[in-house]
Amino acid sequence: MEKSRILIIGGTGHIGKHIVTASVRLGLPTAVLTRDSAPSDPAKAQLIKSFADSGAALIKGDVLDHGSLVKAVKSADIVISAVGPRQVGEQTRIIAAIKEAGNVKRFVPSEFGSDVDRLHTVDPAASLYAVKANLRRLIEAEGIPHTYISCNCFAETYLPSIGDVTAIGAGPPASKITVLGDGSAKAVFVVENDIAAYTMKAVEDPRTLNKILYMRPPANVVSHNELISMWEKKTGRTLQKEHVPEEDILKWIKEAAFPLNILLSLGLSTFVRGEQANFDINPAVGVEATQLYPDVAYTTVDEYLNRLI
Repeated sequence: MEKSRILIIGGTGHIGKHIVTASVRLGLPTAVLTRDSAPSDPAKAQLIKSFADSGAALIKGDVLDHGSLVKAVKSADIVISAVGPRQVGEQTRIIAAIKEAGNVKRFVPSEFGSDVDRLHTVDPAASLYAVKANLRRLIEAEGIPHTYISCNCFAETYLPSIGDVTAIGAGPPASKITVLGDGSAKAVFVVENDIAAYTMKAVEDPRTLNKILYMRPPANVVSHNELISMWEKKTGRTLQKEHVPEEDILKWIKEAAFPLNILLSLGLSTFVRGEQANFDINPAVGVEATQLYPDVAYTTVDEYLNRLI
């Protein structure tokens, strides 16, 4: 059976680079859309070189250049978008290119978070997710075959700070930790490599066609309180918790700059309202990744925390 040709847009981004790696690892003909095959940013240049060295093709093009985008899309069977939050709205251009090309078997738009039709929060996350929801409606109205990825929390973003949204990038807390709400709401954490592995398993699977692929690894559905307790047991240290009520979180969101404001507004949905795991998956619209692909040995939260010690 001939393997599907994969085009990845946003391949140098946070999740995009993992998707490129997973696609190549599966032996799929993989191409990455790139505006510049030799960017001035050394880290980006090294990443693009690693794609080429691994066997991925580099296709010159730009989401803002319709002609180059249509040409790139025509060379693919499956288009995966992993563009960042500032470019999410530009995916209408990808949809237009897919419609014109007329050959795409599956489109995976850039979601990679909570289910956009179930998230209830405030701006700026509310506006971002409204754009994503509107894109879903456009994809469906245009009759484009699709799979939506609801992977919930990026583990490599949230776990190094032990779930402290106010300290993303700072590493594990030494003595104090900020907890949004009472800390009892369940969240879902998935390591980026595993997100990419599940995504690439799904793109050719008829069971995920026109469905939402939810990622809920059973061992990784934990509350912030449980996460903190796991860390305390591993380190032998007790953290002082500072609980922040919802009304204070809303004030923080208004005062914070990007990206903290978006992390806090997502945190309101995830860590206070528990919207990632407080519903049963409707089989008419969604499927769960670990049930479909039990062969993927995902990294558990417990295993990931061991890396931080």
